[in-house]
Amino acid sequence: MLKELNVIHPEARLGNNVTVEPFSTISADVEIGDGTWIGPNVTIMDGARIGSNCKIFPGAVISGIPQDLKFKGEKSTAEIGDNTVIRECVTVNRGTASKGKTVIGKNCLIMAYVHVAHDCSIGDYCILVNNVGLAGEVEVEEFVIIGGMSAVHQFSKIGAHSMIGGTSKIRKDVPPFIKASKDPLSYVGINSIGLRRRNFTNEMIYNINDAYRIIYQQGLNTSNALKKVEETIPASPERDKIINFIRNSERGIVKGWTGEIGDDDEL
Repeated sequence: MLKELNVIHPEARLGNNVTVEPFSTISADVEIGDGTWIGPNVTIMDGARIGSNCKIFPGAVISGIPQDLKFKGEKSTAEIGDNTVIRECVTVNRGTASKGKTVIGKNCLIMAYVHVAHDCSIGDYCILVNNVGLAGEVEVEEFVIIGGMSAVHQFSKIGAHSMIGGTSKIRKDVPPFIKASKDPLSYVGINSIGLRRRNFTNEMIYNINDAYRIIYQQGLNTSNALKKVEETIPASPERDKIINFIRNSERGIVKGWTGEIGDDDEL
């Protein structure tokens, strides 16, 4: 650790075997877990809580003050889970009085130039590709992939195991287990390849697919579609996750694509 080339506040709490490369700045109210690597020219500001074995690449700014006019200097945090990689020039703003913290989970890959705004929550094992922008208070569940240069409207929710195509405008909630693409952003099938990679059984995938056929392809309104899903799809954590996500959606969910769906969307 080349301390003479860094500005590390003496009150900052760094774990064992933390590496801080030259020209990085670490403020006082910062915690960094064991084995984390902080690259050159990284700025880590008050409120950062960084886990173990993370990698933070040059130009990143972690726990910057929220870009929110309602922010009044309240104490808040930006929390990053173990084994997460933050690539070049990523900005992660800390929370506001609304939720008090911004959270990125464990084992995530946040690629270059991503912006994570105040009070966002990102689950474990997520990938945000280059130039993704999350506005304030966005919720991203676990195992989500968001394609490059996509923009997510404030307060939107993205369900677990979903995959969103690049350059998307995400203005509605994206239910779990699906692929979403096109403009406007639409359901284009379930994320069957991703689910298989995560050891979902064929039966689980078939039931997820059948649920979304009812929701998106039978011409029913949302409440009737969910009622039919409950009546016809065997009870399971996956079925209930779909139903609860859609019922609790405040912004409404993405619509179905009216054009052709590719072969890879079929089971």
